[in-house]
Amino acid sequence: MKCSIKHLTPALIAAFFLAFLGACNSGNSTEHTNKRDTVPALTEKDITIPGNFSSQKTLKFKSSLVDSFLVKFPLLKVYKKDIDTFYNKRNFAFAWYDNNGLIEQAGNLYNRMQNINEDGLNDSIPYKQAFTELMKNNALDSLSTANEYTELMLTAQYFIYARNVWSGLDEKQMKELDWFLPRKKVSYEQLLDSLISGKKILDTAPVYRQYALLKQQLKKYRDIEKSGGLPSIKADQKTYKTGDSSATVAAIRKLLFMTGDMAADNGNALFDSTLETGVKNFQQRYGEKQDGVIGPAVLKQMQTPAGAIIEQIIVNMERSRWVPVESQTNYIVVNIPDYKLYVYENDTVAWSMNVVVGQPAHKTVVFNGNIKYIVFSPYWNVPSGILKKEVLPGIKRNPSYLAKHNMEWNNGAVRQRPGPSNSLGLVKFLFPNSYDIYLHDTPSKSLFGENDRAFSHGCIRLSQPQKMAEYLLRHDSSWTQQKIVSAMNSGKEQYVTLKETVPVFIAYFTSWVDKDGKLNIRKDVYGRDKRLAEMLLAKK
Repeated sequence: MKCSIKHLTPALIAAFFLAFLGACNSGNSTEHTNKRDTVPALTEKDITIPGNFSSQKTLKFKSSLVDSFLVKFPLLKVYKKDIDTFYNKRNFAFAWYDNNGLIEQAGNLYNRMQNINEDGLNDSIPYKQAFTELMKNNALDSLSTANEYTELMLTAQYFIYARNVWSGLDEKQMKELDWFLPRKKVSYEQLLDSLISGKKILDTAPVYRQYALLKQQLKKYRDIEKSGGLPSIKADQKTYKTGDSSATVAAIRKLLFMTGDMAADNGNALFDSTLETGVKNFQQRYGEKQDGVIGPAVLKQMQTPAGAIIEQIIVNMERSRWVPVESQTNYIVVNIPDYKLYVYENDTVAWSMNVVVGQPAHKTVVFNGNIKYIVFSPYWNVPSGILKKEVLPGIKRNPSYLAKHNMEWNNGAVRQRPGPSNSLGLVKFLFPNSYDIYLHDTPSKSLFGENDRAFSHGCIRLSQPQKMAEYLLRHDSSWTQQKIVSAMNSGKEQYVTLKETVPVFIAYFTSWVDKDGKLNIRKDVYGRDKRLAEMLLAKK
């Protein structure tokens, strides 16, 4: 699949419920903090915005840029004093960028503003389209006015959000801007102690069930670290399987007991059936093939020190702080590092499927929307980038390139005709968004069998697209299974508007606690954990 994506440094989704953990609506209660930088006390929804800004100090802009920005966007002049105060305190250092580009919180704020109607507010925010265009063009290859305007637009939109969502703030409170400023980095020990003990050294106190579950796992691994850490797994062969015997096998047995993958540790150095079951439990928690064989990938995971697991838990606890408590009954969740799509009915997993997500060079954007259309036998409109880099050079090499690939010219652009070889497969599912991201079928079925499935140009490929179509149309008696199959294979594009839209949440969580109380760990496919950890933790 070659799907268009507008490059946006993705943030954490503002409305992902961590529902795939099977832990929704589990006796949550609202907590408040009296710290001065969260004035006034936050409601459950309000928790998602306050947090860290970039702590970098080298990327700066000239103070005069604020005036030129407000000339271009005059409706934002009401926030001039607030913006000036904010950046004076930062010595005009970028707050939404670090040396790698936009920080996660930038996309989180953008997503909240794009979905501000979910907070019961009017959707007509100032310069909504301009905000979108700035976020689409945010590469940090070299600093430019575009980057600086994106920075200032994010800050202005932050103030807009605060004034509208935190209703009731009087003028004096609005002038007290300390709550807009980043939390100071705390020491590793301080943060651990606060997360475990519940001390209020952080800006807000999350109230989500998943946060509490991760907190329990944090304490577990912190205790392991204090007691000397996980066993050192020194491999003396490439793989380990049933029947093998060595000191390494005994160390693996001890590790699996400490991590909870085995109920007991008898010290046996023989790889027996009990150990095989423990290995399968470990593989399941790490999203690996559950064959009971310890290969290089599983060995590497077993060699991860407790401190690294602790850091990953902390990062995802921070992400869970941005998740609103409010839930919906039926919805769809895609967790990018898990390469999975989950369908929920009454906050319970109805079924799930494997998906393929964007390559690290073409990251799938993290956001939420509502599936509104099904397109059977779709055309694939070739994005301009792919047209320039692949199609036009192909035509130059071979005049029959378009015919060979079942493509045709269409008003100066190129599109691929419907059919089995179409890059979008036989059906796609649209949830209108500014990123041109959608769910779709694919002719490349073999990739769903891979363990790591980051292969697309940004869109999300489904392993069971027919099942998705049947699910979305299940309440429409006119759409039988036979009719759906026929529409998928008709070769004629057909749009179907759903009678009821279905919420879909694209999320990025590399660790979570599942419904069985097990800590799941996934690879940080887009390399976001490190950046977020650097924002949260002072160097040791």
